Amino acid sequence: MTTRTKRINNVAIVGGTHGNEFSGIYLLRKWQQQASDITRGSFSTQTVFANPQAFEANKRYLDCDMNRQFGLDDLANPDLANYEQSRAKAINAQLGPKGDAKTDFIIDLHNTTSNMGASLILLRQDTFNRQLGAYVKANMADAIVVLEDQVSMTEHHFLCSIADQGVIVEVGPQPQSVIRQDVLDWMDEMTKHILDFIDLFNRNEVPALPATFEAFKYHETLKLPESEQGERIGMVHRNVQDADFKVLRHGDPLFTLFDGTVIYWDGDYEAYPHFINEAAYYDNNLAMSLAKKVTVTV
Repeated sequence: MTTRTKRINNVAIVGGTHGNEFSGIYLLRKWQQQASDITRGSFSTQTVFANPQAFEANKRYLDCDMNRQFGLDDLANPDLANYEQSRAKAINAQLGPKGDAKTDFIIDLHNTTSNMGASLILLRQDTFNRQLGAYVKANMADAIVVLEDQVSMTEHHFLCSIADQGVIVEVGPQPQSVIRQDVLDWMDEMTKHILDFIDLFNRNEVPALPATFEAFKYHETLKLPESEQGERIGMVHRNVQDADFKVLRHGDPLFTLFDGTVIYWDGDYEAYPHFINEAAYYDNNLAMSLAKKVTVTV
C-alpha cells in the first residue's frame, strides 16, 4: 500500500550539473533576479549552480560526469576526489546527506542535443509522482513523461537522488554551449508547473486530474555499430534521427554503416527511441535509449 508523501518544505532547483547545458544556468541567473518566479507560499526554494568550473571551461565536465557521482558508496569514498567527485560531495553536504536529506525535493535541469522536446523524467512511480506527471501533462500540452524507476531512489547515481523526491527536466534539441529561446522557455514553463504542483500538494488542493496518462518507460540502451576493435563503423539511420518518441518496430531501419549497409531493428517489442544521437553520449558510443509506451494510472 502506497503511503502519502510527506509535506515538502524545502525545494532545490539545480542548474549547470553539466557545464555546457546552458538553459538551466541562465534560468538560475534569471530567477536569482526574479525570485518571485520560483517562490511559492508553502515551501522554500533555493537555487544551486552545480558545476561552475565546467561552465567556465565551456565543457560538460572537467574530470567525469557529475550526474553519475551520487551513489551512496561513491559519496562515502574519500579516494574519489577529482573535481566533479568533490563537487558531488559538497552538494550532498549542502542538500543532503543522501538517505537523510534536509532537502525534500530536487529539480535538476538539463539540455539534450536530441529532439526530446520538454521531457519530465520521473525516478519513482508513487502516488505523488504519478499525480505530478499528470498535472504537468494536463497543463503543458506537449510535455512528455519518461519513467526511469527501474531502480530505487537510493540506488540511482543522479544528483536529484540526494533527496527522497526528485525529478530531471530534460529539454531539447539544443546544441551544447548554445541558448535557444524555445528550449529555455519550455524549461522555464515546466519548472514552474512542477513548483505549482508541489504547492497544491502541500495545501491538499491538487485539482481533479486525468485518470491515466501516457508515458515512456526506459527499457534499454543501444550502442552505435562498432568493429571488433571497438571502432565506430556506422551512424543512426536518417529515418530515426530526430524521431524521439516515435515508434520503432521490428524490421525498421536503425543504423547505416559507413559502407552503406543498413542495420534493421530486430527487437521483439515496439520501441520508442529517445536521447537519439545525444552528443554527450559519444564518449561511450551510445546511440539512443529505448522505452516502452505505458499507461500510468493516476
